[in-house]
Amino acid sequence: MIPLSDDNSGHTIKPYVNYVLIALNIFVFVYFQGFGTNSEFTNGYSTVPAEILTATDIITDGQHIIDPYTGQDYFIPGLMPTLIPVWLTLITSMFMHGGIAHLGGNMLYLWIFGDNIENRLGHKKYLLFYLTTGVIASLSHVFLTLASGQNSLIPSLGASGAISGIMGGYIILFPLQKVNVFVVFTVLRVPALIALGFWIFFQVVSGLGVLDGESDGVAYAAHIGGFIAGLLLIKVFDKKVVKTKSSYFRRL
Repeated sequence: MIPLSDDNSGHTIKPYVNYVLIALNIFVFVYFQGFGTNSEFTNGYSTVPAEILTATDIITDGQHIIDPYTGQDYFIPGLMPTLIPVWLTLITSMFMHGGIAHLGGNMLYLWIFGDNIENRLGHKKYLLFYLTTGVIASLSHVFLTLASGQNSLIPSLGASGAISGIMGGYIILFPLQKVNVFVVFTVLRVPALIALGFWIFFQVVSGLGVLDGESDGVAYAAHIGGFIAGLLLIKVFDKKVVKTKSSYFRRL
């Protein structure tokens, strides 16, 4: 079930922040990551659980891996120096991607669902909501890595955690909003509750598979953590500020 578009008829503002986020993700992937070829930058500014847990910049050597099926020799780059405090990688990693498909899928979801949240929250609150849920998503991955005993030196990256937060907020604010989805050569119009409910169900099932040792390289804990953060925080960010007339007193 792939989302294609949603109902934007109620928009009252231009989603400038969403446009900038999408443009920034694309720019970082093209210019800084060199379409994924610049491993020094990518590994240096991705989130490495061991670095977050120890507050230490870790540098490792690359290694050659031989595929047992094909016999092909692959070189996996090691961890590179991080020229900023390592905890800031919780943010920098949100703007990097592992490939064109990874980038394209994330930007599709952000394009469809992000503008509705920005229209509801306003520009500043939307940006803060995006960054907050993204950081919580990355921390979810870090602490699950620790709890499950997985390799804490494997870097993680991508906007998926923050976008999961957007989807969590969307399902609370717009559960019946119509979403056009592609399903088996057919385009259907379904409520967001169904479209996003299917997505999070898949994340949970896949995440359980990772805990059983069936890893496919996807940080499902970040997706689930971001989604839950969006569910819980959206109403906090959605609170309307009621302006009242202030009383001024002149001291004599």
